[in-house]
Amino acid sequence: MEGITEVEGWAAELESVFARVVGRFGRAGLRWRMRDYVRGLLAPVGRKNGWQLAEYAGHRDPAGLQHLLNGARWDADAVRDDLREYVGQQLGPAGVLIIDDTGFIKKGTTSAGVSRQYTGTSGKIDNCQIGVFAAYATGHGRALVDRELYLPKSWTKDRERCREAKIPDERTFATKGELAKGLVRCCLAAGLPAAWVTADEAYGQDWSFRRLLEQLGVGYAVAVPKSQQIKSLAASWRIDQLIEEAPADAWQTLSCGD
Repeated sequence: MEGITEVEGWAAELESVFARVVGRFGRAGLRWRMRDYVRGLLAPVGRKNGWQLAEYAGHRDPAGLQHLLNGARWDADAVRDDLREYVGQQLGPAGVLIIDDTGFIKKGTTSAGVSRQYTGTSGKIDNCQIGVFAAYATGHGRALVDRELYLPKSWTKDRERCREAKIPDERTFATKGELAKGLVRCCLAAGLPAAWVTADEAYGQDWSFRRLLEQLGVGYAVAVPKSQQIKSLAASWRIDQLIEEAPADAWQTLSCGD
């Protein structure tokens, strides 16, 4: 009985999330397709492709879901804003904003931003798309709250290719670090109650990223490579050299559990 009650609670909460974003979809048909699509993504469907999601939803073919993603007019950023506000309210304040990127392996050449580039997904240079993501985490849970697609220069220099992939003309080249800084600014400006930001060394080694966090007045814990240079007016040192030479009383042991 307890399990049934929990499932009913999850179902009711999912309906409340749908109610938050339903106004972003102008037609009733799009609203139902959006619900079916999200339910399919959350369901135990073997492969999350158009056909299998459509079959799970009871559709005759994937045309409706494909139209939702590729042809219908709705504002993905507005839906993102609704989701981010919901996540902040549900997970509570003083959480951690986590910045990281991931790759999506592709076989073709037409997907927006696809290129041969390094991705941690396969651990090598591969044909893939790369997205930079922001997630919010507290003791109550975690959720993605924003995203940006990385576009290599081979894409941004080819405007016709961008247009064919429906990439706006105003979208210019930006490094992953620049995309990450934009995500942090956007999340904090929107009122996400993050107290800390964390990222791996791909972002932590960028002094302008760390400087931005200081300017925004948010705490941060970021990784840097051991070859990171620490500079002063007198000299510069590798960070692993400084750590090795630091006296024992320079260290303080802290718990990382909480």
